Amino acid sequence: MGGVARLARAAGHTVTGCDANVYPPMSDQLRGAGIELIEGFAADQLRLKPDLFVIGNVVSRGNPLMEAILDAGAAFVSGPQWIGAHLLRGRWVLAVAGTHGKTTTTSMLAWILEHAGLAPGFLIGGVPQDFGVSARAGASDFFVIEADEYDTAFFDKRSKFMHYFPRTAVLNNLEYDHADIFADLSAIETQFHHLVRCVPQSGRLVVNGRDEALARVLARGLWSEREAFDDEAGWSARNVDERAEHAFDVAFGGAVVGRCALPMAGAHNRSNALAAIAAARHVGVPPRVAIEALARFQGVKRRMETRGAAQGVAVYDDFAHHPTAIETTIAGLRRRVGDARILAVLEPRSNTMKLGAMKARLAPSLAGADLVFGYGERAGRNALGWDLAEALAPLGARATAFHEIGALVEAVTAAARHGDHVLVMSNGGFGGVHGKLLDALAARQGGR
Repeated sequence: MGGVARLARAAGHTVTGCDANVYPPMSDQLRGAGIELIEGFAADQLRLKPDLFVIGNVVSRGNPLMEAILDAGAAFVSGPQWIGAHLLRGRWVLAVAGTHGKTTTTSMLAWILEHAGLAPGFLIGGVPQDFGVSARAGASDFFVIEADEYDTAFFDKRSKFMHYFPRTAVLNNLEYDHADIFADLSAIETQFHHLVRCVPQSGRLVVNGRDEALARVLARGLWSEREAFDDEAGWSARNVDERAEHAFDVAFGGAVVGRCALPMAGAHNRSNALAAIAAARHVGVPPRVAIEALARFQGVKRRMETRGAAQGVAVYDDFAHHPTAIETTIAGLRRRVGDARILAVLEPRSNTMKLGAMKARLAPSLAGADLVFGYGERAGRNALGWDLAEALAPLGARATAFHEIGALVEAVTAAARHGDHVLVMSNGGFGGVHGKLLDALAARQGGR
């Protein structure tokens, strides 16, 4: 929604916005764009008399401002619908969908098009380091968008991506998530099937060739071109060398088209890169140009972002919150740091996590860390509905659960040694724990 606000501002509209909890980097980005932020959802905001209220899916019935909007008969629309109707119609939309890797792949794709001189518009659920903003209108017909399967709004239960009508659609992967709105994986597959139905005959699907759920989606109908990645007959990574800047050969149809030196490690990032290269080729960007761009790709804020170091201890921030993403993120850091200790600090606050749908997978996903510090609120909006300590129990003495951020910071600081790597994972602000850890580490006398 912050990205939507920026795009509306760029289109010449006067924009204000409200939320219950606005935190960096988005809060900084919005203020920098001259967008006023209002804390909370008080009904008296009707006095602003806007021409239109743009509603995000965090808003539900019972929200005081939403109830006032309905009572007043004021005009409102969802964020995805506004984007689709006002910014995407008539443009070549490149949409990136999937359970994991959407933000990174979308950022890679936007950067490739930028490097190729295509000046794309984009809307991304994070802040790419190469652009410094999560959204811009662009100066061409191309628009790259992160296509989320989560529902659109309380009054529109379709997935957000149903409003985008892409000509190029990347389907990264698909597994069960969003337990608060989807009963099972089959329900999510149906939404992806609906997305596939909206891609024109002249369009192209760029699909993970190893994903069984996506194979089931395509078996229900395919009306456009299809190219596969992580597929020997399509796009694949060969001759991988994790030591040499995570280099690998990019092959298409069995023939090597170039060697990519990706700045970040991991099989998941190679997959993201292959998908971005394939999607960019659909709009005319040669693979060699895409490979050049990826060698300069700086990554995304809150995706293994180094927040600082103190007393020889490095602190990272990552958006990981699904067990698969948690496991993959720890594995990526492990490849980078070797035998050095990893201290994982996790806040399981997504709706899926709060409902407990993934709690049995939590401990196994954290097994690659040397020590684990979990945080869960006892009460309030982000309170867990299950016992975090019990879920972490299979990890034994390596894992501890906390209900107070102060106590968690104290425990991590006491345990950290010179040369350790503290990996903080949350899809929220986590109470500014990154800065608190760095301050506490810096204040520690003598180090270890």
